[in-house]
Order: sequence, then structure tokens, then C-alpha cells
Amino acid sequence: MTATGGTPPNSTPTPLGSINSSPQLALSQGYNDGSTTGKYATYLKLFSGELFKAYQSACIAKGTVQNRTLKNGKSMQFIFSGRMQADYHVPGTPILGSGDPPVAEKTILMDDLLISSAFVYDLDETLAHYSLRSEISKKIGYALAEAYDKKVFRTIALAAREAHPVTAAPGPEPGGSVIKLGTGNEYNAQALVDSFFEAASILDEKNVPQSGRHAVLSPRQYYALISQVDSNILNRDYGNSQGNMNSGDGLYEIAGISIKRSNHLPFMAGTVTRVDGENNDYSGDFSKHCGLIYMKDAAGVVEGIGPSVQTTSGDVSVMYQGDIIVGRLAMGVGTLNPAAAIELRAE
Repeated sequence: MTATGGTPPNSTPTPLGSINSSPQLALSQGYNDGSTTGKYATYLKLFSGELFKAYQSACIAKGTVQNRTLKNGKSMQFIFSGRMQADYHVPGTPILGSGDPPVAEKTILMDDLLISSAFVYDLDETLAHYSLRSEISKKIGYALAEAYDKKVFRTIALAAREAHPVTAAPGPEPGGSVIKLGTGNEYNAQALVDSFFEAASILDEKNVPQSGRHAVLSPRQYYALISQVDSNILNRDYGNSQGNMNSGDGLYEIAGISIKRSNHLPFMAGTVTRVDGENNDYSGDFSKHCGLIYMKDAAGVVEGIGPSVQTTSGDVSVMYQGDIIVGRLAMGVGTLNPAAAIELRAE
């Protein structure tokens, strides 16, 4: 994945990569290490705060899957286990263990560095009737959040199609599940409600914990649920602690599954291919995909560099009469426990 920065007027075109790599040009870190002073240190704190706030508010998947920070190396191992069994003890016999525990290891790689950048021309900022740098910082945060969500949601969909890697006794452990709503039913409210109760049953049968279950639907599906479903679904008198329908946040959960809406699902997206920079495989056929129900163990995120800001300063600002603002994120996503993932499909 590459990013390009704008070239200021009346200057010799220079690739952004050469700006960042030149020893004569200063690129300041988003979290000030003491090397920048004055307005640049203030700018960096402001940009970092605005980017992080935008990232947090726009990132739907954050906190709903396993997340670990990678400090050294290019990958991280996740360990998860299968079921154990209990046997009766025979008096006088030693307890030697019942063999190796049923465990599996999953390695998740770090993808290449994700960046989102923009050149802010000083004159443009002066003439603007709003805070140009503030708006750009927010948009960079949104771009990074979108990339994060898309990777996580594709990974969970792929997990729902996998068999469980633990096959030892008393297994094999159950794999992922697919619920078919029927062709053309991706926006059918009753079909969606039925799929929630079916998903809750499937997860219960797999002994998946009842707490921490999440669903992600497209915005149109979410509002179809609010507007089309029989009022019993939203009626507080039937034991549902739902919100105000008029606010647009009228539906919090169905069958104990919390509901989120996002434009970043691979919703009826067709075939998504692998791109340069992705060291984990997020590709697949999503032409029938129309939603996810999952819990935290369905996928894991390895994060090497959290959302942060870099910006040029010093000679670069003088030379180009402006600054380059760069937001960056280094992370990777992989499937973990397929039993915790369910894909909704319009077929």
C-alpha cells in the first residue's frame, strides 16, 4: 500500500518517500520525544489527540476481538485449547495425567505499515475559514479505523468458514458456522431476527460463553430491523431494554447479542483479492456475505504501532511552505477460534 503527498506550487516535484528518507528533512514523531519544540510540539499533541479520538470513535471492531501488542519480532503466537474431560479415580492408582492437553497454536503476522498522509499548504490554511489541520487529522484517523475494521471483519467471516484446528479427544472441537437467510433476504427484518436466535442457539450448543457476543450489520439492515420488525422485538414490556427508535439507536441487542452497524463489512462485496503489504490472507468470496455474529476469541489482532502521527518541521516547512501530516498504523489480523464466529449469508 502506498500513499502520495501533494506537491506545492512553484516547486520541483519531489517524491514523498525522498522527503521522509532525507537526512536533511525533519519528520517529527506523533508522541513528542523532546526533540521538537515550540509550535511543532504543540501541533503534534493536538494532531495526535484529534487523530486518536477520530480513530476510536470510528473503529467498530476495536476491543471486540483479542488484541496484543508486539514489541519485538514480526509475528506473535496465540494459544487456545479444546475441551478437557473428567474421569473417575480408581483407589490406589497414581494420577499421571490423561495425555497432552488439546491445544493449538496460531501465528499472526504483522502486515506492512499502513499510512494515510496529506500535504497542508500554509496559504491554504491561512485562507480557510476552519481548522484545516484539525480536519485532516480527523480524516486520517477515520482512514486508519476503516482499514482496521475491514481487516477484522473479513477475518471473522473467514473464521466462520473454517474447521477447528483442535481435533484431539474429546474433540474434535466445533468449527465455524454459516447461517443462510435465503436469497434476497439480506434486508428482510424477520429473517435477520430469526438468524440472531439461531446464532444464539448455535453458540450455546458449542459452549461459547453467553457474555460478549457481538453482531455487525450494514446500516440499512440495522434500520430495517427497527422499522419493519413486529413491535414485540422492541417493546420494553417483553423484557427488552432497547433505546429510543426515533434517535436511530433503537436496537441494542437481540437474543443477548449486542448489535453494531458498520459500512466496513465485506457486505455483498464479491471477490476480494490479496494486495501487496498484506502478510495475512484477508481474501475470499464475499458475494453472499451480509453480516457477522461473533465473540472475542473469533480473531486476534497483533499491533506493533498504534495509531500515531508524524509531521514535518524545520527546513521542510520553509522549503515547501507547508507540512506533511502522516498517520500510521502497523497491525495484522488472523483467525483464532472458529467456533466463536458465525457468518450471515444471503443464499
